[in-house]
Amino acid sequence: MSRLGDLIRTERLRQGLTPKQVARKCGVSESYIMAVEAGTRIIQDEQARRILKTIGLRQQTEADFTLDDIAATVDLAQAAPSVARAVTERKKAEAVKVASTESDTDDQGAGVTGSVWLDALQSVLKNVPVMNAVMKPVGHRLLPVEQGRIAGANPDKVFYFLAPDDSMRGFRVHQGDLCLVVPAQSPIDGAMMLVEIDGHHNLRKVKKLDATTLLIQSFNREYEAQTLQLNQVNCIGRVVKVEFEVE
Repeated sequence: MSRLGDLIRTERLRQGLTPKQVARKCGVSESYIMAVEAGTRIIQDEQARRILKTIGLRQQTEADFTLDDIAATVDLAQAAPSVARAVTERKKAEAVKVASTESDTDDQGAGVTGSVWLDALQSVLKNVPVMNAVMKPVGHRLLPVEQGRIAGANPDKVFYFLAPDDSMRGFRVHQGDLCLVVPAQSPIDGAMMLVEIDGHHNLRKVKKLDATTLLIQSFNREYEAQTLQLNQVNCIGRVVKVEFEVE
């Protein structure tokens, strides 16, 4: 049982709810809830808070969930055998180091263990920054790393862009939505991209008219488009996923 799984199970039982009832409330499958409670499922910190809030445990704050806590919520031996082996090897190496240093205390040993979990976890989870319209970080989201990539890109290069307005709502992106952006320095025909135009960062649909001309599209209350030369548009990345909060 993990810290997170124990929290969810304890609150569920306190309210007399079954895993199926909790799953229905949270909009996930029963097997998902049972895997989280058992500590065999990697779960994003935002989803963890959402589940706890949905079943009534509201005192948990964002600061309470760190990478250390997420590490403790999953049985790495089942979720990522290669990471589990790395953890074991690192623990053995650190144990030798600690044993050879007589001045080490129990507290120092606990810190070493925590760092081992964190280092191992970096290969399966990544804190991805959330950037605002002036490209300043305003938060983060925890995403799984698959085969060393996130959405096919270098994990250190991807980020979320917080939609600053409703200029793309005709394309199903509203103010406050989180858009996962992967690097793309050249325009991609038909893609929604994060672009810089006249010093402003915007989400726009891009269409290539020819080798040097782009049609930059937005859609708030009405569809709008402007024709720009390639050298007038700085392409930053392509939007590959959009996330939004359900009130």
